[in-house]
Amino acid sequence: MKKIFDFCFDKWWRPILFFSLSIVIVILCADNSSNFFKTISFILLGFGLLGLVLSSIYQFTKKRWLKGILTGFIFLGSITVFIIYVVFVFFIETIDGDKWADNLKIPTNIQIDNPIDLTMDYSRPDSVLTWKKTKTDFQLYNSFQPGLYQFDFWTGKIEKGKIYIKAYEITQEYALSADRLSDRSAIDIYNPTDSILTFSTTSDFTIYEGDWGKPYAARFEVWFRPENGESERKLFFKNYIIEGWQR
Repeated sequence: MKKIFDFCFDKWWRPILFFSLSIVIVILCADNSSNFFKTISFILLGFGLLGLVLSSIYQFTKKRWLKGILTGFIFLGSITVFIIYVVFVFFIETIDGDKWADNLKIPTNIQIDNPIDLTMDYSRPDSVLTWKKTKTDFQLYNSFQPGLYQFDFWTGKIEKGKIYIKAYEITQEYALSADRLSDRSAIDIYNPTDSILTFSTTSDFTIYEGDWGKPYAARFEVWFRPENGESERKLFFKNYIIEGWQR
């Protein structure tokens, strides 16, 4: 273990080189890579920062004061720059807003509905509770902030499994919040009868693309994942005018 530690930190420039390479990897993965590679790049960056701390301590134990101070300064400087960047981005996005939906047009040649607002205690309105459905249907609800939603799904006989949502901006077929929407919107479902039953979310899911006050059209698809392992299938879809969550 000591030999590995000495190999990594005896040459003071090695942790700095690794940290520099990790920054390059984060930059390269920032825009065009999958979430998996982005996660890996940030893990490497974390190891790079940890390496700087350990290297600084190692240099001080060897009484290499200048090298220890230099390595520690790089670590503290990097943390300071990162904090300043996060604060700057937060204020810019808060003031200027998300530009994602600025140039999107809402089609006028297709049926597009509006979500129904939940009540003050985040329940379905009384008018919805009296609905009697005779066929498969879907209803989207606005939660307490734009970009946060819940849904009801009405269906007849269906085997055990889960339903979840896929959503797409209609004009560009852009998959919305694709990395997390299916998990956040998933609910258990089972109806052994011929009657139409209602299945409802009990917590919000988020559409991140866009911003408050910038509506656009989205297609919400209900997908079913059978418990028996058979192939997933699309059950229903409906178009809605929505807004993204203001981050």
